[in-house]
Parts: sequence; structure tokens; C-alpha cells
Amino acid sequence: MRIYVVDDERIIRVSLADELRDAGFEVLEFAHASPALMQMSEIIPDIVITDLKMPDINGIEFLTKIKKINPNIFVVLMTAYSTVSTAVEAMKLGAYDYIEKPFDNEKILLIIERIIELKQVKDENKELKIKLNQDYDFSSYVGGSPKVAKIFDLVKIVAQKSTSVLLVGETGTGKELLTNIIHYNSNRNKKPLIKVSCAILSREIFESELFGHVKGSFTGALSDKIGRFEMANNGTLYLDDIDDVPLDLQVKLLRALEEREIERVGGNKPIKIDIRLIASTKKDLRKMVDDGEFREDLYYRLNVFPIQLPPLRERPEDIIELVKYFVSVYSDDSKKQIDNEVFDILKKYPFHGNVRELRNMSERLTLLSADNKIEKSIIPYEIKFPGFKPTCFAFDNKTLVEIIEEVEKNAILGALDKANGNKAKAAELLGIPASTLKSKIVKFEL
Repeated sequence: MRIYVVDDERIIRVSLADELRDAGFEVLEFAHASPALMQMSEIIPDIVITDLKMPDINGIEFLTKIKKINPNIFVVLMTAYSTVSTAVEAMKLGAYDYIEKPFDNEKILLIIERIIELKQVKDENKELKIKLNQDYDFSSYVGGSPKVAKIFDLVKIVAQKSTSVLLVGETGTGKELLTNIIHYNSNRNKKPLIKVSCAILSREIFESELFGHVKGSFTGALSDKIGRFEMANNGTLYLDDIDDVPLDLQVKLLRALEEREIERVGGNKPIKIDIRLIASTKKDLRKMVDDGEFREDLYYRLNVFPIQLPPLRERPEDIIELVKYFVSVYSDDSKKQIDNEVFDILKKYPFHGNVRELRNMSERLTLLSADNKIEKSIIPYEIKFPGFKPTCFAFDNKTLVEIIEEVEKNAILGALDKANGNKAKAAELLGIPASTLKSKIVKFEL
């Protein structure tokens, strides 16, 4: 920490500067404000401790000039009793604290200790915001396929608006990630992003969680409670699995979106809200409307700006980029190599869990890889041969012929895997002629 001590009284200035140096700080002394300001053009201090009354520039003017140079500099004022009111006024202008003369140097050290703690918190918050912006910039939804490009054409259109967005896609396609991207790239990014999983809320608490309640409105309501709508005011409210909202509560949700106001459970006072709503679903809401399971008017209110997120099997060209990204996240070595055969195998697998499943698979491969290389030998059997079970001991109600065929298929696939696809070696491992193996591969369409 670099500290400037500015005071025209030499004894106070030197005594305080020596005390601060003994405490381990880098200290520069100035008898007047002007040379201190000149020095700031080259060396920015973390803290300025200055007298309020000085001959060339008074403390208030000095404070104003410091804040123009760098608003993050902490200013502590030294003041006589007669100028305490002026010091208080200075704090309104941005001074951190003041101390009355004469003072014990220990008091100054305590003030500096508090400044250090505050600075650490501010620095951590700054780093978190930078990381947040990096994590949720447009490139964080990995993929270069035309379908991903189309998604981001839509996101860039809607991000700066307050339009309601409906994200539609299977589990694991990145609906929550896209919600983060939309929020943190909007003009609401400094306000709350409140997330609600409609699937895990019971009917009994759903209304209270969304809209809040007043004390005594029902058994157990011991105090007023703010709902998620109020928490998200001026920010974004994300309703995941919107299809799970109980049918009778959809009316109240629609009213909140239409009127931009809510009432807490048990209350009668309208509360104005200003939110951007993002809802998501993995179901066909249009079909639910036709089946009488979802209100048509709410559907139209949510479906203002729909974005369809494709499953991973419809964009296999993104798998290579995604695997490289996840391996870089989970690997201690950024130079970890991945065999092309690994990509070939993964691109053929359907990934019913979508990107989430691929992410988990990438983490597993990263942990199992040796010699700084990911090879196909460590890919699980069920990924290499989708549809085939890695064991032959659960036959259910199959016939003997079906059981024998399943055993043969698994044995052949296992041998081919061990032989890295070499049919002659696989036949040798199985103890059968190569021609027999070839005919069985054709028979079983392997």
C-alpha cells in the first residue's frame, strides 16, 4: 500500500510517516497539496492522509482534485475540533474518514486496516465482475455451427430489449447459460438475475415464492416475505420449466406480466414491478395448450420472442470445439492432446443428455487420460457402441437365439475394441477364422 502524508506541520507529518513506514507501508511526505498533486501524475497512491487546513490548497479543494485524478484513492482527513463540520462535509464529497488532532497513531493504523479490508473486497468484486463478463460473453455458448450462429443472431437482437424470451430445448442444451448471457449482456446487468425452478416448487408454496406474502396470511406466515418478482425488480426473472406452473396460478402469473404489478398473498396493496422475463421449457407448449394443460393467453404472452435450442445430435460439428473447450477447463495442462479417433467416436454418439452429458464425459476423459493425451481406449464402452450393453447377464424375456446373438455381438465388439479395429487381430482374440468374423460383422450390421 502506497500512502501520501500531506501536512504543513512538520512534526505531525514526519512522526506519522515514520510510524507508517515502521508498519510496512510505502510513504511519501508532502508539506503542501500542490507537489502531492504533481507527484500523482507519476505515482498514484492508494491512500492520502491530509490536513484539512493548508496554506496553498485547502483540504476540500485537494480532495476534489484527488477524486478527479482517481476516484479509487482513499482520502483520510486530519482536522482540528473547530473544523469537524467541514470534515463531515468532505466525507459527503468522497472522503473515507476523518480524525481529530491531536490523535494517537494507532487510530490512523486502525483506519488504514479498515481501508485495506474494503479495498480487498472491492478488488475481489471487480475481479468477479470481470470473470462474470468473460464467463457470459457471447462466446461462452460454444459452437460454430449454423444453428448456433442463428441463436446468437437472435440473442444479439433481444439482449438490449426488455422483451420476454421463451427458450425451448431439451435438458442439457444450455437454456440457463443462454439466460445468463442475455441478462449479463443487457442494460439490466447491474441488477438482479433471479432464477426459479418451477418444477421443484410445490403447489402450496408456489404462489408465496413468486409473489411473496404478508404476515398472518396463512399458517406459518410469521412475517412478511418478499417474492421472486420483487427480488428481480429492475432486473431479470428466469422461470425454468414454465410448463410446471399450476394451471390455476397461470392466471395470476399472466396478470403480473400484463399489468406489471403484483399483490403478495394475503395482501391487497398493488406493487409495481419492472422485470425482463425469461422462461424456458423442454416441452411443446403449443401442444399443452391444445390439450388444455396450459393457458393459451399465457402462452402467447410468453412466446413473444422464442429461441429454439437444438439438441447436440443436430449439431455434431460443434462436438470437437466443445470437447476441446471442456478439456481446457478441466485440465491442468492446456496442451493436452486429443486423438482424432476420439472426436470420430463422440460425433457418432447421440448424447441424449446433450452438452451437459458431453461436459461430464469430457471431465471423465480428462481425469483418466495419461501421458498428456486423450485416446479412444479410455472412452466408455457404452459411448463407443451405443445401444449395446457392456454386460450380457440381463436378458429379460429374450429367446435363446436372441441371447446368443447378444453375446456374440458384445464379444465381437469387445474384441474389435481391444484390437483397435483390426479384424485379423480381433478374429485371433476370438479364436475364429477371419472370414467367420467378417460374415458375422455383416450379419449383425456392426
